[in-house]
Amino acid sequence: MRVLVWIVEETWQATAAAAAAFLPFDADTTLLYVRSDAETVARGARDLLADAQAALGRQAALGRQAVLDARSGRIEYEVVAAAATVDLIVPARDEDHPRHGPRSLGPTARYVVDHAPSAVLLVWPDTPSG
Repeated sequence: MRVLVWIVEETWQATAAAAAAFLPFDADTTLLYVRSDAETVARGARDLLADAQAALGRQAALGRQAVLDARSGRIEYEVVAAAATVDLIVPARDEDHPRHGPRSLGPTARYVVDHAPSAVLLVWPDTPSG
């Protein structure tokens, strides 16, 4: 199984944790980080991806290998393009649990979900209370 885990600054921990919890241990995993500003890719993406990869590895018993993919461009287009060769894409919602419904997805995430060429495992960016 080839999996694309789309990570963003605000929700990467929850997305990585969900990927580790739901995906088979032997999944071929790529962590994707996309910035619309090309200058910030070099500065922030490597650190964020390294942190996310470490979190993903900690969730699995013996660690998990993941390829890191940092891109720049129009975010929704880059994510959909990266998903063209995978079996599953794992994005997180834009809102926490109290915001159920259509507004839990912003325009970028909605575009990705609507245009994904593969199955989608949509996760919450927080832990439900209660």
